Amino acid sequence: MSQDNTILPDDESEVLETPESSAEESDIVQYRFRVSKNLTRRVDQYLTDRVSYLSRAGVQRLIDGDLVKVNGKPTKASYHPRTGDIVEMVAPPKPVSELIPEPIPLDVVYEDEHFMAINKQAGIMVHPARGKWTGTLVNGLVYYGQKWSTVNGNWRPGILHRLDRNTTGIMLIAKSDEAHWRMARQFENRTIQKTYVAVTHGIPPLHSDVIDMPIGRDRYIREKQAVRKIENGGRPAVTIYEVLQTFEHLEDAVLSPGDHAKDQKNPPPPKKYAFLKLTPKTGRTHQLRVHLTTLGFPMVGDTMYNGHIFTRGEFKFERQALHAAEITFTHPATLEKMTLKAPLPPDITALLHHLGATTINY
Repeated sequence: MSQDNTILPDDESEVLETPESSAEESDIVQYRFRVSKNLTRRVDQYLTDRVSYLSRAGVQRLIDGDLVKVNGKPTKASYHPRTGDIVEMVAPPKPVSELIPEPIPLDVVYEDEHFMAINKQAGIMVHPARGKWTGTLVNGLVYYGQKWSTVNGNWRPGILHRLDRNTTGIMLIAKSDEAHWRMARQFENRTIQKTYVAVTHGIPPLHSDVIDMPIGRDRYIREKQAVRKIENGGRPAVTIYEVLQTFEHLEDAVLSPGDHAKDQKNPPPPKKYAFLKLTPKTGRTHQLRVHLTTLGFPMVGDTMYNGHIFTRGEFKFERQALHAAEITFTHPATLEKMTLKAPLPPDITALLHHLGATTINY
């Protein structure tokens, strides 16, 4: 949680950690300093002295990205802070010395000496972020065993790819560096096929279609992604969708926005629902959520992207209704084609039943 907002003297610092609910994949810590006298040092040198784990080149990259401000405005590395200046910086958190093993339950779908596949539960981050070093999937992996690849460093043992904190489903985890490189190359070459399912507000007009819209960081909210032109920082993103089932709105169901004030200003989503099969051809951050929201069909429960919380009686669904259902890839050792599936989690199954589904096929 964010700490007190008091501005401290320039020989002290205040760290404001981004609240956990505001971002899923961003590692962000906010620093704020008050300068007590005119300085001969440049602002990049000043911040390097104040935040010892950051290099001067690292601070300069943050400045180039407009993540350092003086008195509320972006600054240049060459600026010399003056008496009374308020210097603010958004930076990655300080790394820790070790990961703490924790007995976090792992739903293992498949395991051999080369890799493991799990069905990730909702509400758990894949690896430490934003200064949160416990309660993540990798804390559970360290407890489960020590044989994981080290390609992505000590803080992401075995991690080949990620799912958002509140997205469930199949994930592959490498045990050896060799297996990691072989599987990572498949992700890079886009020869791995991933299939997701989602429940959306509204029904797309076409039974199936291709969504081809580049995605980049949102201009106004750092934690979000948005459709952006390539020339404005967007990267190619392609999603294929197929409508599996459709549902009418239930009169006794209540839809409500998230708790943030900005959520209250968003227009209400359509009062119909669809169960979709999604096949991403690229792997951009929040790609499926952004693509569907841009078309006007946000995922149920995805309040970050205009989805609404679904409540019916005692049942409440308040996370994005998104599940990584299936993955097809080549085994890193045998070179055989493999397809692994993760069953729907109970909450999405219950949501579909509340909407009127009698059978659930995908």
